[in-house]
Amino acid sequence: MTAREIRRAYLRFFESKKHQIVPRASLVPQGDPTTLFTGSGMQPMVPYLLGEPYPEGLTRVTDSQPVFRAVDIDEVGDSEHLTLFEMLGNWSFGDYSKQQQIPWIAEFLFDIIKLNPQNVYVTCYIGNPKLNIPKDTEAIELWQAEFEKRGIDPKVVELGSSESGDKFGMQDGRIFLYDGKENWWSRGGDEDGTPLGDPCGPCSEMFYDFGEQYHDETRYGKIHPASDSPQITEIGNNVFMGYRKNSPAEVVELDAPNIDHGAGLQRLAMASIGIPDISKIDLINPITKQLELITGKSSDENHKAFRVVADHIKSAYWLACDGVVPSNTGQGYVLRRLMRRAIKFALDLGITENLSTQISPVIAQIYGEDFPEIDSNFDQILSALQKEEQLFRQTLIKGLKEFEKKVAGYSTPTVFPYVSGPGSISGSDIFNLYDTYGFPAELSVEEAGIRGIQLNSSWKEEFDSAMNEQKERSRTASAGQFKGGLADHSDISIKYHTATHLMYRALRNVLGDHVIQRGSNITPERLRFDFTHPQKVTPEEIKLIEDMVNEQIQKDWEVTCREENTKQALADGVMGAFGDKYGEIIKVYTVGDPDGENYSREICGGPHVERTGKLSEGGLKFKVKKEESSSAGIRRIKAVLV
Repeated sequence: MTAREIRRAYLRFFESKKHQIVPRASLVPQGDPTTLFTGSGMQPMVPYLLGEPYPEGLTRVTDSQPVFRAVDIDEVGDSEHLTLFEMLGNWSFGDYSKQQQIPWIAEFLFDIIKLNPQNVYVTCYIGNPKLNIPKDTEAIELWQAEFEKRGIDPKVVELGSSESGDKFGMQDGRIFLYDGKENWWSRGGDEDGTPLGDPCGPCSEMFYDFGEQYHDETRYGKIHPASDSPQITEIGNNVFMGYRKNSPAEVVELDAPNIDHGAGLQRLAMASIGIPDISKIDLINPITKQLELITGKSSDENHKAFRVVADHIKSAYWLACDGVVPSNTGQGYVLRRLMRRAIKFALDLGITENLSTQISPVIAQIYGEDFPEIDSNFDQILSALQKEEQLFRQTLIKGLKEFEKKVAGYSTPTVFPYVSGPGSISGSDIFNLYDTYGFPAELSVEEAGIRGIQLNSSWKEEFDSAMNEQKERSRTASAGQFKGGLADHSDISIKYHTATHLMYRALRNVLGDHVIQRGSNITPERLRFDFTHPQKVTPEEIKLIEDMVNEQIQKDWEVTCREENTKQALADGVMGAFGDKYGEIIKVYTVGDPDGENYSREICGGPHVERTGKLSEGGLKFKVKKEESSSAGIRRIKAVLV
């Protein structure tokens, strides 16, 4: 069965068992500041597992929940890691227990999606005498019955720990007993880590065996279900939440136990086709085929690049669907990092433009039928990804050229010296690539790894030191030591100064790039701005300029300052009024993200408001009061906040 068929079959199956199919939760957790993303199928259900009543009084629910794990970004490229995947889940909130759950799961695995029971192994909880928690004999006996029903010898093997499994192996077992490190669930890990007062309980996991050809005993030890070997993969987990930890030495039974089941959809799909390669399933393979069509290259010969691009664009698409916008902080930074890494590997494959445009329709086709928001928000999602791609692609090309200069001459693995010099690189070099060219540090590190070059162990400390020095310079520059054409440093004058930046960009957007600043004067009563333009600005043009400025005010852009190399800043399109008369280093104020989406980047001494939204305090709006000639070819605008 395909992944899409398995998803639908699972939901229909549990619907037939009187479960309500509920919508997925957003990838951005609501009301949970402890995590950036929804990282498990259980996460949205935790309040109800802890005792909060489920809406509408439901006691049985099922869903397919996309989850995102940023921790795996750097691992993507092998046969098993993804940043975004789906968890199929069914829950009982004090309704049924393992007597119903285990037979249902066995029926689904063996009879509905028809996995060969010879390839499936299960684990159960071995017990904890210290806390008087018994062996989960009920789960063991239920699984024994299910395997016997299908002609499988349900031999029980007590391994205790994963380390013991590495040493002794399968021993012809079918049901394996492990300790709390493997088969106990709580919010804090094993029995000792369970928070006081929390519900907790044993779990029973299901594993699929892909065959001994995928195992390396010298690396992993003997094969067993909890092994790290790719031969055997967990495909689902039943949590029997039947206890509460009352004290460090006491765990008591709950009157109304809960059931939590989670199954990795992508892993079930791998098991269904019998191949332990996540890129071969129908949720990823169409993207791979599209990349092969675009590049004319084989995914088998370029497997890492294909897997990275397919995974990262798909994950970025989902994050954008759930409202994440590229930025340099929080969720936005993760989305930005996904896009940058995807664009880099796409460039390695020869894709020099329109990556988002060519891949996004495939993603919408894969998911749109089962998740309509993926399809209905297509234009909005694509626009966000395209904008990020366009912003970064030139940065990437320039950064790679400069990186190549730094590593020129290295043909064998080398340790970069800590101190910079000709033909060497350091943490400060990596910072300069980031600061001057916008080339992310993680890409510098990754590029070094691709070339077999090991960075000195101190590079991160040096990079962080340079970053902190820049932040301090930016903080000082933002404090407002420079007048920048202001009559004073009153709050209203500072607002007018910031509004001038917004208007300057609007003038160039509306009238054309020939508009150049020729002077400004700012008082608490108004702003005055002189600029090059050969004719009177029409009322229609003035209205467009006003609307554009007010729109940027409402967007509440962050306004930041940092020092940059003058030559590079001007080459990158930073606006400045004095041509080549600046020094080597200048202060650049940015309305928006200096390395991403922004409205304006301009050379200036400051000061400015911290965010453009402050200009609208008290209901104020930007208004042009007068437009007139100042001299031949020079126009003058006076404007206010009213």
